[in-house]
Amino acid sequence: MLDDKALDLLFRTARTQNGWLDKPVTDDQLHRIYDIMKCGPTSANCQPARIVWVRTAAGREKLKPALSEGNLAKTMSAPVTAIVAYDKEFYELLPKTFPHNPDAINWFKGQPSAAPTAVRNGTLQGAYLMIAARAIGLDIGAMSGFDAAKVDAAFFPDGRFTTNFLCNIGHGDESKVMGRSPRLDFDEACRLE
Repeated sequence: MLDDKALDLLFRTARTQNGWLDKPVTDDQLHRIYDIMKCGPTSANCQPARIVWVRTAAGREKLKPALSEGNLAKTMSAPVTAIVAYDKEFYELLPKTFPHNPDAINWFKGQPSAAPTAVRNGTLQGAYLMIAARAIGLDIGAMSGFDAAKVDAAFFPDGRFTTNFLCNIGHGDESKVMGRSPRLDFDEACRLE
């Protein structure tokens, strides 16, 4: 069981960042994030998430036209922005990721279940990415304020991958953190049956 310090790091005192310190995120840190996130469970071990780590000036300029005004400055100053996408044809890799059932590809190929499976499990993997980044001492700021079609056109022009959300990663500037917004109580969000 995780102790209070770990729970605070991952959830309780961790905050969504809106500004960034001028400290780099290394290749090793990005590999560590991925190596942790890839271990999170997905249905049929499908692993549909695909990540583009935007960190160069050229990459930021490519992303810039897709950003909403409210997300522009913080994304342009973030050391890394992860484009969390999903592979609509994730099932093509099931022979590798789910080898004990060679028929698994047929559960999804040409089936209506493929799209919701890709979105659901790609979103789960995006959450694992955020937890992994916090676990190795980085801060995150996930965003929905962008034009996904523009991101897809710029980064995934062949149409196989679809952008789900963006997540800035780095060392947060605590002076730019907003006060914590209220959370729903257990009885407002849950029921026991």
